[in-house]
Amino acid sequence: MPQLTLDQGTVHYRDTGEGEPVLLLHGYLMDSRLWEPVVERLAPDFRCITPDLPLGAHRIPMNPGADLSLAGIARMVVDLIAGLGLPRVTLVGNDLGTAVAQLVAARHPERIGRLVLTNGECFDNCPSPWFRSLGPASRVPGLLALTFRGLRLRAVRRMPFAFGLLTKGALPHELIDDWLGAFFTDPGVRRDCIKVTRGIVPTALLEPAVRLAFFDRPTLLVFAREDRLFPYAHGERLAALVPGARLETVLDSRTWLMRDQPELTARLIGDFIRSTPVDAAPAEMS
Repeated sequence: MPQLTLDQGTVHYRDTGEGEPVLLLHGYLMDSRLWEPVVERLAPDFRCITPDLPLGAHRIPMNPGADLSLAGIARMVVDLIAGLGLPRVTLVGNDLGTAVAQLVAARHPERIGRLVLTNGECFDNCPSPWFRSLGPASRVPGLLALTFRGLRLRAVRRMPFAFGLLTKGALPHELIDDWLGAFFTDPGVRRDCIKVTRGIVPTALLEPAVRLAFFDRPTLLVFAREDRLFPYAHGERLAALVPGARLETVLDSRTWLMRDQPELTARLIGDFIRSTPVDAAPAEMS
């Protein structure tokens, strides 16, 4: 698995296919394999890059002084794009990756050719109310690990405060076992996860939302109507906010559109890329 050493630390990533680069961002306590059903469908036509962000299921801890606020992780994504020698990418976000993608778009638009946002943290829904207890837990030594220990039981994972509201389908238990294994194996990974958790606050995306009103890159919003964590109404609100943004509705799905509706999700992203050439250099924001 390739890796890139940045100022913040070493980032593993998967690099599949050839063509225009598509960078897909995953959510909290997950890794890039979540996107595999969509990558399989996009890779014949596009280069799909899926980094393992330091969100609690990564394998190599970041440097102790790394900024792991949401803004810091967005900076890491920008550095990754530059480190791969890519002038710009189609950036796709889901779950907490949607929050990171918004920050990249708001503060580093020069690195984005196109933006695709799916269900995830938006506006002041950061985090979803179901997970707001994690912030206080991260400030008590050992409590976040104790909270996640229950997730080792597969019956617990289906609960609303766990992975249960993310998908309408069967949970990928082998993946979740791996994600939790990464968290519990390395104290450095747990340290990183605590830092990330403390930075997921309702104010984190308010200023970026103001900047998105001036974002001038082609933007696609792919939102599941039945999501109970990240409401469809936020897709409508983003569509009204971002100039020229197009909203596509996905039925019979929750947050993990790439798992519940991989064929449709891949088709929407692929068609969007093909129909929106990005030859012009993007404008930078101050």
